[in-house]
Amino acid sequence: MENNKVLYISQEISPYLPETPMSVLGRDVSQGILGKGFEVRTFMPKYGCINERRNQLHEVIRLSGMNLAIDDTDHPLIIKVATLQPSRMQVYFIDNDDYFQPLPDKGLEIDLTPDDNDERIMFFVHGVIETVKKLRWQPAVIHVSGWVSSLAPLYLRKKYQDDPIFADSKIVYALHREKFDGTLDPRFVEKLKMAGFPDEAIATIGTTPADWLALNRLAIDHSDAIIEATADIPAELIEYAEASGKPFIRYNGEENRPEEYSAFYRSLLGEEE
Repeated sequence: MENNKVLYISQEISPYLPETPMSVLGRDVSQGILGKGFEVRTFMPKYGCINERRNQLHEVIRLSGMNLAIDDTDHPLIIKVATLQPSRMQVYFIDNDDYFQPLPDKGLEIDLTPDDNDERIMFFVHGVIETVKKLRWQPAVIHVSGWVSSLAPLYLRKKYQDDPIFADSKIVYALHREKFDGTLDPRFVEKLKMAGFPDEAIATIGTTPADWLALNRLAIDHSDAIIEATADIPAELIEYAEASGKPFIRYNGEENRPEEYSAFYRSLLGEEE
């Protein structure tokens, strides 16, 4: 295999967060793929509820220090890393004091409040891509999981489409049932335009405030392939994914997913298992 690198951009990974279908999948699939001839790097947000001492996170100084502009305001990017056992796979965390504040009174609740979710997910995705660029690590496959990561296909295809690090990458978007209620900030589309995205790239969102369904449709629009990662995905999203005509694998239970995804990646790369 000429390029065996797989990048995971994940919303949740256990044991850094409590076990949910998404966090367990984030842990098990990435480690399982690591044992099938792939080189893996994984990113997730450094939510304020994550205990850095218990999980042995430490800052990577050489990767930190960049400022990312969101809504015309600069926000410092902080990169932390931990080692996931037993595979000893490194997990990178995107951190920033504005978006991922510690939550001493909220236990393990994820700090995803609705008033700034739009900026938080913009910062997270932008931070992942800039960090991978700084690492000079060229992924063959980019596996994007969950709505917190859902802007990654848009950024990769419309902001970094000419970057040699990502130009040949296959983007796989994984549909998960975890969702948020309500809508994002009404200025979300305006903020995306300020970040340089043209109207046609974000037309799926429309002119109304974006909800969970709109984010997922936007991710499908700019991905190369789709995975139904968990059961109970709304029928309208399944129909949207199927109507895209892109390679799409349906949920087939929880067994053998590393094997199933490995074969899917190789098919996208024009290889045989």
